[in-house]
Amino acid sequence: MLLRNLQPRDGLCNGTRLMVVQFATRVIETKILNGSHAGNYVFIPRITLQPSVSETPFQMSQGQSVKYVGIDLRNHVFSHDQLYVALSRCTSSNRISVLLGNEDDDKTTNVVYPEVLL
Repeated sequence: MLLRNLQPRDGLCNGTRLMVVQFATRVIETKILNGSHAGNYVFIPRITLQPSVSETPFQMSQGQSVKYVGIDLRNHVFSHDQLYVALSRCTSSNRISVLLGNEDDDKTTNVVYPEVLL
């Protein structure tokens, strides 16, 4: 199941069910199983996340698990997926730290811009 909106016009939306056909070096070939694009074959790029400036001594890649996670929620997250992914990447919930705006805050706003998804 796809967990983010990659290409909504091509059917690659959060919740789209996919069947992996082949793993390649730079892409994952999949077949869409549900929705109006069912039966279409699509390629999902393997994304390597690297800071534009060499600020960190390590490289992060798509789907990577990490030992410690710190999340700054003083500014609201763009979408549910970003928060979900950040929380789910840690190998133990005991090693997740969340920074909120002030002592009275115990939640964050789920900011979604529907116009970007079209």
